[in-house]
Amino acid sequence: MVTESGKSHLERYSGEFGAAFASPPGFSVAGGLANVTAALVGDWTLSVADRAGQDLRAALQGAQRLRLDLTQMGRLDTAGALSVLGAAGDRLDLSTVQGRPELTRLLDLVSRAAGQRAPEVRRPHDLHALVISVGRGAVGLWSEVGATLAFAHHVTVGLITSLAHPQRFRWAAWTTQVERAGLDAIPIVATTSFFIGAVVGLLGVHMLQRFGAQVFVVELIGVAVLREFAVIITAVLLAGRSASAFAAELGSMRMQQEIDALRVLGVDPIEALVLPRLGGLIITMPLLTFVAVLSGLLGGMLITWSTLGLAPAFFLQRIVDNVGVTHLWVGLSKAPIMAAVIAGIGCRQGLEVGGDVQSLGRRVTAAVVHAIFAIIMIDAAFALAYMELNI
Repeated sequence: MVTESGKSHLERYSGEFGAAFASPPGFSVAGGLANVTAALVGDWTLSVADRAGQDLRAALQGAQRLRLDLTQMGRLDTAGALSVLGAAGDRLDLSTVQGRPELTRLLDLVSRAAGQRAPEVRRPHDLHALVISVGRGAVGLWSEVGATLAFAHHVTVGLITSLAHPQRFRWAAWTTQVERAGLDAIPIVATTSFFIGAVVGLLGVHMLQRFGAQVFVVELIGVAVLREFAVIITAVLLAGRSASAFAAELGSMRMQQEIDALRVLGVDPIEALVLPRLGGLIITMPLLTFVAVLSGLLGGMLITWSTLGLAPAFFLQRIVDNVGVTHLWVGLSKAPIMAAVIAGIGCRQGLEVGGDVQSLGRRVTAAVVHAIFAIIMIDAAFALAYMELNI
């Protein structure tokens, strides 16, 4: 005979868990080894089911068949059901369980779930995995193009609306973005361009001295700085500085649901947040490019003066006579396009941020990478176009 009074178990759990549970778990076991009946009482929940299940398992040692009586049971959750089934083992026939229908259904559900095996994950072959990767990349690229076109459409509509109603311009926001993206970026742009001009001068002097044509280093510095390096360096710095800042600012606002609050208030986020950043960068990048031109020419001039003894007046005269202002206009013509692309990429990535910090980090990184990639592509397109135009 395997018999045990449930009173001791009730007293044990009442003393340990009585303060937290109005009805502690317990059980009573009656019958012989061939046919045991276990009556469960109280609440079998996550906090106490494990220890109560261990006691039930010990009380059922040696039993061959088991019947459960749940008519006096209070609450039962999945942890309690799993503990009861673990103590009962293969001796229990669920069709013989007595109790409320919700309790028997929960036991049956947990029993079927515990008996299921996790599906075997088949690792695709290398070729299959390559096809999957290429397909996902193509779908992602197509989705990215569609989202970019939709964002460009919204920005265009917002810009046309603002131009049609000038009173809707947020001049304070525009002024703030001009100061942050323009004036605050002058030191880093000037310093970087100065060293770029100096490096170009050093390389030019080193290479041209072999042919006795070191005087042409002035033209090399002028064309390189005015046409390419000034605008490229400025755009890359703004991509790392402004595009990341735009993405982080708008992404944080989206995470905190501030953009949704603007829409609820009837304010278009494109007009309030995107257009000031876009306009501020378009205004300031040509000015920063001009500062970069002056700084780059200064760096190259100091190198030619110190290494070749060419006076600054001679350097500037050769720039005016042999380089001309055309290369300057070529470089400055790229600045507004690059500024619009940089600001648009940064703002779009910021508006695509989800609700977690990982999404914010991914979008900020994507803003910088996409902006630099777009800068290189735009510069290549301009180079091909000006080559065809013989400019």
